[in-house]
Amino acid sequence: MHWMNYIAPLLEGAWVTVQLTIISTIGGAFFSFLFGIGRLSPNRTARYLSVGFIEVFRGTSLLVQLFWLYFALPLIGEAIGINLRLPPVAAGALALSLNIGAYGAEVVRGALQAVPREQFEVAKSLDFTPRQTLWRISLPQAIPEMMPSFGNLAVQNLKDTALVSLISLGDLAFKAEQIRNFTQDSTTIYSILLLMYFGMALVLTAIMKLLERSVGRWRAGRA
Repeated sequence: MHWMNYIAPLLEGAWVTVQLTIISTIGGAFFSFLFGIGRLSPNRTARYLSVGFIEVFRGTSLLVQLFWLYFALPLIGEAIGINLRLPPVAAGALALSLNIGAYGAEVVRGALQAVPREQFEVAKSLDFTPRQTLWRISLPQAIPEMMPSFGNLAVQNLKDTALVSLISLGDLAFKAEQIRNFTQDSTTIYSILLLMYFGMALVLTAIMKLLERSVGRWRAGRA
């Protein structure tokens, strides 16, 4: 039963992973709506900035983004006399948020564009402003359509948190690698690691399903 000795440190790492997943998923949702809505904005500057954000963070590796924020950004700060050094948890959460936000922005854009055009004609006949149309017409209909894709992105984000171990953040993957280096018990360590990530993914999927049903009921109540 020597594997029982691994559980306590792995649970410590799992708690860091859970916190990182929650923070970056919330941050990713914020960037998803910000740039997804921005991509459809009539304002050319907002639209171009949103497109640029989406293309850069979808078109580059999450690992490179993480290393840039943690290693390269502080060097730029030193060159201009500003302290831009981020703690590992901040760099990890920001990289994950930006990355998932870029993918989520396309989900938001697609769902908003799927709202029937007749709804906008109704809003125009009611003399709604563009902001009122967005909040009262577009988003209430689009959000339920986004939820399945957001659920998939949240699970992907959980799995991507393993990359933060490469900047010495003590998450689940980092703790597992520490134990493996000390014990050389690769089979046991990685088997437990696999099961723990799988268990967390199942819990996260269940939470997202509950949220999806809640949003569906909210939409039905508004109908």
